[in-house]
Amino acid sequence: MFSRAARPALSRASAASCRPVLSSNYATLREIEGRLKSIKNIEKITKTMKIVASTKMNQAQRAMSQSRVYGKTSNQLFEQAEAQPTPEGKTLYIVSSSDKGLCGGVHSSLSKAVREKLITNPNADLVVMGEKCKSQLGRSNPKNMVLSFSGIGKDVPTFATAQAIAAKIMELEGPYDNIEIVYNSFLTPVSYEASSINAFSEEAVKAAANISAFEIDDEQLPNLREFSLANDIFWAMAEGYACEIAARRNAMDNASKNAGEMIGKFQILYNRTRQAVITGELVEIITGAAASAE
Repeated sequence: MFSRAARPALSRASAASCRPVLSSNYATLREIEGRLKSIKNIEKITKTMKIVASTKMNQAQRAMSQSRVYGKTSNQLFEQAEAQPTPEGKTLYIVSSSDKGLCGGVHSSLSKAVREKLITNPNADLVVMGEKCKSQLGRSNPKNMVLSFSGIGKDVPTFATAQAIAAKIMELEGPYDNIEIVYNSFLTPVSYEASSINAFSEEAVKAAANISAFEIDDEQLPNLREFSLANDIFWAMAEGYACEIAARRNAMDNASKNAGEMIGKFQILYNRTRQAVITGELVEIITGAAASAE
């Protein structure tokens, strides 16, 4: 038994020892509440981005359908003429990406396909449309990059943009015997794959087996080549834009579902922690009341 003089000091010491525990519980509650609030804000953002991507999806698919008509019709001439790439010529790869992210692995899969092509053809040059693939390929293959374009993917691609890009590419020092456009081909709203389109050089067109059937003058070949290159770039950009919008919608949908699951878990944790704090306070009140009654 302690003396009456020592009891006040012991009670103050015990109260002081209990305060850090209470403050720790309150800090934990505030921390959980802050995390819960931030996750709810993230969920609002991802749901909004999903709605925006869904509204853009129909517009992107219409532009993709129109670009396919341009590209396939333009390439029918080379297919019927039986034009073939030059086996040992200089090659230029045109990579069609964009500046925007938050769309899954659209850009990384495209960069991976280009790297695989550069393994077999390490002396090829690169023209990159979009900052995403530019940053990825700039780290792995900076020596191959000769030209890049930014501001791609902000809106639905147009033929005027593709024509301006084709004009800049035609001004490059070459000549390039083979030009290959690497892009994401739209398969379904949830799937895509890296594909390529061959844009033939003037020499390859002249050497085609059935080109004489079309009666094309040599003076018209440069204009025909630039026009077909613009059509192919427009096709690749529109296909890539549709893939990007679809991938962003799927990514934001998955992110919203994950945020909803995290909100449920943190809400349960918050309720349990809050109940534990309230129970601890009630125990202290009851214990204090019993001690004062004595």
